[in-house]
Amino acid sequence: MATIGYLRVSTNEQSVEAQRHSLAKKYNIEKWFEDAGVSGAVKALERPGFAALVAYAREGDTVVVSAVDRLGRDTVDVLCTVEAFKAKGVSIISEREGFDLNKPMGKAMLTMLSAVAELERSNIKARQMAGIEAAKAQGKALGRKRTFDPVEVAQWRRDSSASIAQTAKHFGISEASVKRACAQK
Repeated sequence: MATIGYLRVSTNEQSVEAQRHSLAKKYNIEKWFEDAGVSGAVKALERPGFAALVAYAREGDTVVVSAVDRLGRDTVDVLCTVEAFKAKGVSIISEREGFDLNKPMGKAMLTMLSAVAELERSNIKARQMAGIEAAKAQGKALGRKRTFDPVEVAQWRRDSSASIAQTAKHFGISEASVKRACAQK
């Protein structure tokens, strides 16, 4: 019966070390699994570290995570993950929420917290889209600033009778950018 730690961060700029430190303070972790730079939106079994954890875990083991959202962002996926571990005889403890996800109260709390988190993510997305629409309505330019003038690129290519590759090299841009510039009317 091993205590297993699972760590996940969404980007490569983040580190799992804070999670590792927090869990190691409270639990005697025998084996660690991690997914660094893997979004929680990716289904649990599609994450390499998590898939290895599932393959390793045995009946009687306990998986410890720093928070429920480390398991995933989708309520259904998190619940399926918990059920799969439960069927295998593996318990899951979430440190932040402070409950065992295999016990009835823990599962009820998990369901509610996962649903609230999913709702908040969709609200954030809706606010983001509203902000983008408002910016467009105000005539603000969105996206990355252009590093070249497409009219100038198309004109130079015509005047020089240059190929797409030659034009891209001349302006220091990709061939796809040249194609887009030359396709504009």
